[in-house]
Parts: sequence; C-alpha cells; structure tokens
Amino acid sequence: MTRLNNHNLGNLTADVATPSYDRSALTPGIVHIGVGGFHRAHQAMYLDALMNLGEALDWGIVGVGVMPGDKRMQQALEAQDYLYTLVVKQPDGQYEPRVIGSMVDYLFAPENTEAVIEQMADPAIRIVSLTVTEGGYNFHPVSGEFDLDNPQVRADLANPTQPSTSFGLVVEALARRRAGHRPVHRDVLR
Repeated sequence: MTRLNNHNLGNLTADVATPSYDRSALTPGIVHIGVGGFHRAHQAMYLDALMNLGEALDWGIVGVGVMPGDKRMQQALEAQDYLYTLVVKQPDGQYEPRVIGSMVDYLFAPENTEAVIEQMADPAIRIVSLTVTEGGYNFHPVSGEFDLDNPQVRADLANPTQPSTSFGLVVEALARRRAGHRPVHRDVLR
C-alpha cells in the first residue's frame, strides 16, 4: 500500500485523480475551524477543483482543531502532508477517488493558541470559516441566546488573549486585526 504524501503522489494508480498544481506554490487565504468530513467534502474539495484549473492558489486552507479529539485529525493530516482522499459516488454507482491538496497546514489550538490567533490575524487570511456540530453552537437551551455562563466562555471573557473556544479565538484575532497588529512570522511560533 502506498502511503499518501507529496512524495508518493506520482506513485498512485491512474484511476486516482491527484492535484495537477504545484502545492508548494499555495499560500494560505482561509483558516477553517472544525476540519471534519463536511468541510473536507465541500469547501476543501471546491478549492482543490479551482486550484486544478490554475485558480485560487492564494486560497490555501489552514485547518484548526479546538476540541481534544481534533488532535487525531492533526496527526493524520500532518503525516500525509495535509493531503487526503475523497471518494465520490457517481449517480451510476461508480466510485471516483480523488486526492485533495487544498489544505496547507493544520494547527491544534490547545497546544498553540498563539499560532492560531496569529494565523487568523494575518492580513493574507481573507476568510475565517468554521463548521461545528449543533453541540458547538453554545446557546442556552431555554432562551436560545448565546450562553455567557458556559465555563469556557467565561474563561475566554476573563482572559481574552488566551481563549479556548472557537468564538474566543475569532474575537481575539479580530481585535488584533482591528488594532493593526502585524503577525509574528509562523516559524517563531512553532
């Protein structure tokens, strides 16, 4: 079995579509929080399709994990140079495997909150998107309003420069952008 990574892309069988663009030329334009199946089968796939047309090379995706279970996603994607395979089932029942290459990095917020905030505050990032399950919306079950009594939200409000929620990360990054913050070079943060 061939391990999926940049080096082995050329070793895959001809029936597996691979990126036709130079992945080393991609630059981040999107930070996406919550890199699950929905994101990988939609936003990342559509960007990969554009990149295969020679477009959107400055819209590479930096994935972000916030929950403890997201560490596994970071490890899996990192081991594969942020590549993954998407299999599309066509209406005629045929399966069409395709390697998606639009993701350029993945940050695990609990290990390096500062790197996540710096990445989102970077002027090159033009979209911060997220997909969360209904459990991640943080609304009060009775009022339907944002739950300010959630312990993690309270901690974010008490210490906004060290947030632990996706909401806190976005708010701090926006605050830095608004203040004209210039991000620290990523190599310093790792």
